[in-house]
Amino acid sequence: MSDDDTRGTGAAGGQVEDASGTRVFSAPRITINRVYTRQGDGGLTRLVGGQRIPKDDARIEAYGTVDELNALIGAARQSLLEVLPSAPAASAERLGELGRALLRVQHELFNLGSILATLPGDVHPKQPRVTQAEIARLEAEMDRCQDDLAPLRSFVLPGGSRLNTDLHLARTVCRRAERCCVRLAQAVQADPQAIGYLNRLSDALFVWSRWAAALLGTPEILWEPDASASGGKAPTA
Repeated sequence: MSDDDTRGTGAAGGQVEDASGTRVFSAPRITINRVYTRQGDGGLTRLVGGQRIPKDDARIEAYGTVDELNALIGAARQSLLEVLPSAPAASAERLGELGRALLRVQHELFNLGSILATLPGDVHPKQPRVTQAEIARLEAEMDRCQDDLAPLRSFVLPGGSRLNTDLHLARTVCRRAERCCVRLAQAVQADPQAIGYLNRLSDALFVWSRWAAALLGTPEILWEPDASASGGKAPTA
């Protein structure tokens, strides 16, 4: 996603089929023989349609932040995989479910990046993108997780485990990606599903951080306003 000169080659290609054999999205069609090309040294980069625009353009900021989010979700998934062998046996299957969800989200974020890197007039009918199906899947997963969680009586602070912290880091960058897409939509035009997907994903990352804490048996750190220098109360966690 970050290469200056290969993104524009991936808009078309073979087709990806769903379980019923229906073609959904175009498969990637790229060839990366070398990473550096020197063509971006002037501060410009290339969109899927071939247009060269400044690297600080709102569109580049949007899909660049989505790329950053993807990396953080990859880090969270790696933290999950590393803790999985020592997790309580009763929780292992559900943690595996979370790991698969995070991997799916990484693919979805690359699909989202493809659309954000394309001017609306250049979008191919089979080009990868996020849709209402991705949003509905996140909502359903959150609902299932919430069934296992007690209601919150305060806000939570990141921490308690590496996995919890990584998911919170991803959540905050997801919010920033959402803000970038809002600015892009206000300035020019953006895929209407992009903002909705990122909004729901940030919620899902919050729920998953709580769910991971419950599955790992690690305590949640609740916000205590008086556990501050002026409040004078010692933190309880």
